[in-house]
Amino acid sequence: MKRAPLIAIAIVVAGLLASYGVWGDRALTLLGLGPDPARYIGYVEGETSLIAPPIAGRLIERPVERGQLVKKGDRLFVIDPTLARAEVARAEAALAEAKARHQNMLTGKRPEEQDVIRAQQREIEAALVQAESELKRQTELVGRGISTRQAFEAADAQVRQLRSRAASLAAQEKVGDLAARQAEINAAAALIEQGQANLDQAKKRLDDLMPDAPEDALVENTFFNTGEWVPAGSPVVSLLPAFRVKLRFFVPEEDVAQARQGRKVRFTCDACLADLTATITYVSPRAEYTPPVIYSQGARSKLVFLVEARPDSLRTPLPPGLPVAVEPFAE
Repeated sequence: MKRAPLIAIAIVVAGLLASYGVWGDRALTLLGLGPDPARYIGYVEGETSLIAPPIAGRLIERPVERGQLVKKGDRLFVIDPTLARAEVARAEAALAEAKARHQNMLTGKRPEEQDVIRAQQREIEAALVQAESELKRQTELVGRGISTRQAFEAADAQVRQLRSRAASLAAQEKVGDLAARQAEINAAAALIEQGQANLDQAKKRLDDLMPDAPEDALVENTFFNTGEWVPAGSPVVSLLPAFRVKLRFFVPEEDVAQARQGRKVRFTCDACLADLTATITYVSPRAEYTPPVIYSQGARSKLVFLVEARPDSLRTPLPPGLPVAVEPFAE
């Protein structure tokens, strides 16, 4: 007689367990213990900035630590800049040389060089005066039959030679006052532009080895310690600016039509201020099953859509991973 009540109780318990998958959440909701079906569940995600050097080198300085707040312009780390500074010095010297060559082509010869040519001209002019006097004398002597024809021709050749030499020096003086040919000047100007580009590139490489914080941010993580070798492109520090956080929540299929970019939503989180709002920035075009981290027995087979929203205010710090509850869309 005692077995009948026990069998009946066992049957009831088995039935309750079997039906929990369908009615469990609803029962807990009625008791105030289950999930709130009137809110969209989600979490906070941060968009970090990974700061990495473009060139491999040894980390010689890292003044920031994990969890530290940095201001825009604060030095984050320094990769050994010895080679980069030498390259900057080489580029500066090459640029200075190119500018000097270009300036030299624009100014012609130095005044001292022109003075040498003018002195040679005066010497030739004096010799020419003497040669012309000798030619005149030989002309008179030949006319009177006193001198020979050979002496006359020698005096005439001397005069012509000195006149040609004087003309050559005059041309050299004129050319010395002129700049180089335009094609040479243009080539020299192009070398200046090339040198300036090389210098800018060298300075940029040096700056990349000593990056500053691009904005106020939290140092979320550090990946290398001082003295370690950092491969090119490997992040040394990751930053999380306060404005680069967003909400990621999941909207049921029947409500996704109301989720539009630019729409305001209200949300709450633990220990947060009241009346927090966010603006929807993205709505996933694909449906997915409710993520296991937030599913319930009654909603595991429902389709949901991922929605992202950017908080409108930064009054409340929103660390990544913080759970949030978004109020449903108003009709």
